[in-house]
Amino acid sequence: MSVTLSDVARHAGVSIKTVSRVVNNQGEVSKDTRQRVLAAIQQMGYQPNVLARSLVMQRSYTIAIVSWGLDQYSPSRFVMGVAREADEQGYSILLTLLRRSKQDNVELVLNSLVSRRVDGIIWHAPRVGNNQDWICPERLAQMPPLVLNGLPNPHVMTVSVDNRYGARLAVQHLVDQGWRRIGIITGLVEHPMAAQRTLGWQDVLQENGLECDDSLIANGDWTAQSGEIALETLLHRRPDIDAVFACNDLMGMGALSAAARAGRRVCRDLGVIGYENIPGSEYCSPPLSTMHQSIFELGREAVRLLVARIQARANGEDLPPELHIAYPELVVRQSSLHCNGKEE
Repeated sequence: MSVTLSDVARHAGVSIKTVSRVVNNQGEVSKDTRQRVLAAIQQMGYQPNVLARSLVMQRSYTIAIVSWGLDQYSPSRFVMGVAREADEQGYSILLTLLRRSKQDNVELVLNSLVSRRVDGIIWHAPRVGNNQDWICPERLAQMPPLVLNGLPNPHVMTVSVDNRYGARLAVQHLVDQGWRRIGIITGLVEHPMAAQRTLGWQDVLQENGLECDDSLIANGDWTAQSGEIALETLLHRRPDIDAVFACNDLMGMGALSAAARAGRRVCRDLGVIGYENIPGSEYCSPPLSTMHQSIFELGREAVRLLVARIQARANGEDLPPELHIAYPELVVRQSSLHCNGKEE
């Protein structure tokens, strides 16, 4: 027979209400009493009835995350962070994957999540076209609490990486090493992160009085193959190029391969830096310089912020929108260093 709250209460010598408070992490319970109840729960093997708990509390204890592109490193790390923190907070996650960020019917997705009575939503799909036009006060009022991962939005709690800042650090590092004709391999141009990293590249070149035009730009699609093709394109178009900023590490790895095949010696004839600090980037030949982003922790932070809003709404409160920004950090390895020293 299953162990009940009443059984735990008798074993711990407390009331059923006290056990309920401990299980649901609500109300004031002394430290000694809480420890006694938790010990009884462990000894008796008590398992909360999730369905009954949901009915009583009028909450599903489920967080929905809407994502896209989990075959890529950063999106998958964010979702893993969400899953870890949700589990530690006592929530299950409901994962919805958008097949194509431009074409999915967002309203159908939202209506489905609302009908499933999720307690909150983390929206982790990139803003492409008008696929985030629904984020407005009128629509948000009809939905559970929401946290957006993406570009800042004044209407909703947002967690975001400052991609422009990260790109500025990466390109300024190349300039400081003495590289002067610096190209860029972008990601998918419709993705905001690619646009922001391109702006950071432009900022640094203009601030340092260096050439910055379309002949130094080649588009990629986040894959290593596209990075390889993009560098080949740049070298054909601009043989004088001496460094390249790849907007993610996979494209940077592809660029290293293309450089070797073209006879360009990385660190002497060409500097290369990537972005994201994916596992394995330190084992390239030469090891790839990059930008580190705490994406896993950002996913955890999104859950913490969402849970705070869920609890506030349960108490009849409504927390105002905020912006939480994570700043990338430069990771210097051999690929970006100028072995011959800085230019005069």
